[in-house]
Amino acid sequence: MKRTLLTLWIVSLGVLPASAAMAALPEVSIKLGGEGEAVSDTIQLVLLFTLLSFAPAILVGLSSFVRILIVLGFLRQAIGTQQMPPSQVIISLALFLTFFVMTPTIKEIEREAVTPYVNEEIGAVEALRRGFGPLRSFMLRQTREKDLGLFLGIAKKNTVTVRDEIPPEVVVPAFMISELRTAFTMAFLIYVPFLVLDMVVASVLTSMGMMMLPPVMISLPFKLMIFVLVDGWNVLVSSLVESFR
Repeated sequence: MKRTLLTLWIVSLGVLPASAAMAALPEVSIKLGGEGEAVSDTIQLVLLFTLLSFAPAILVGLSSFVRILIVLGFLRQAIGTQQMPPSQVIISLALFLTFFVMTPTIKEIEREAVTPYVNEEIGAVEALRRGFGPLRSFMLRQTREKDLGLFLGIAKKNTVTVRDEIPPEVVVPAFMISELRTAFTMAFLIYVPFLVLDMVVASVLTSMGMMMLPPVMISLPFKLMIFVLVDGWNVLVSSLVESFR
């Protein structure tokens, strides 16, 4: 439990400058009966639990969650099953797939930053720097050069030539808009076959004079049958996971 919380703490503060991280970790001592008792660990624990409130933003902004959730949402719309599968099921599947995709990165953060920090081999600031390294590498692999250039230009940091020196305030938004573009591209490719089927059914119904019958009512069973026959969930999930390799 402690290692998990420390990992989240490092990931949370990894997007802050080192000076802010140092300010967030004050060394305070309280003298009781003439003896000093260090309570910095207690303060750090309070800060750690406070940072848990930022967990949703961390999950969305620094992981594969955005792409997976958008693609699954568009799949449901393309099939036309209204609220099936329910939103809770889609979000749960997206969460577990995100955990699966991010597991190697999380393990690297634990190995490079959390474990040395717990063993008191490195300080807090160094742990933050090391902890953000694997996240930076993951995000940069998924980020387009064009998006990086956009935010580097806005931040007036065009002189940065080494990818490891790109600041977090540039990496995170560039990563997010790249994820949105990739997710919409995959959603378009998913939508096209189902759209073609809808058009075919609508044309057949129109030629038969059954214009008052909703085409979706007829095409839905065929879309479900085709999706099941091609083992759609297996193909979709494997494609999503492989897209992060």
